[in-house]
Amino acid sequence: MKKTIVLTALLSLATGAAFAQSAAPKEPLTEQQVRARLTEQGYTKINDVKFEDGVWKADAHSAQGASVDVRLDAKTGQVYPGKQVANLSEADVRARLSAAGYTNVHDVDYDNGIWNAEADDPAGKDVELKLDPATGKVIGKEKD
Repeated sequence: MKKTIVLTALLSLATGAAFAQSAAPKEPLTEQQVRARLTEQGYTKINDVKFEDGVWKADAHSAQGASVDVRLDAKTGQVYPGKQVANLSEADVRARLSAAGYTNVHDVDYDNGIWNAEADDPAGKDVELKLDPATGKVIGKEKD
């Protein structure tokens, strides 16, 4: 009986992990998907959509009609409007990058709704990073 319960639990975990992997996007979003994501969230007059510095960028109008620059996570499509307040301080960003194995963190600044930083990644390569303003998660990375 115990073997059956353990086997069932292991099978459930394996199935859940396989589902989570299949649900995660395998490829970065396309320009068409970026435009669709912005439209779904109420943005209009979407222009200058381009992939740059590891994230999608666009000019658009908010649902209230205000002109806004937006950034999107290339994998998840999370939208970061340029006119939002960061939940993290520069010290928080530096600490999170350090904890993630980045060294020589410098040029940390908050611009257009996301944190930007330059650092050496855990492999020692110089990278430019884009970070979520609320969580500090790296949403874009470009190697120099």
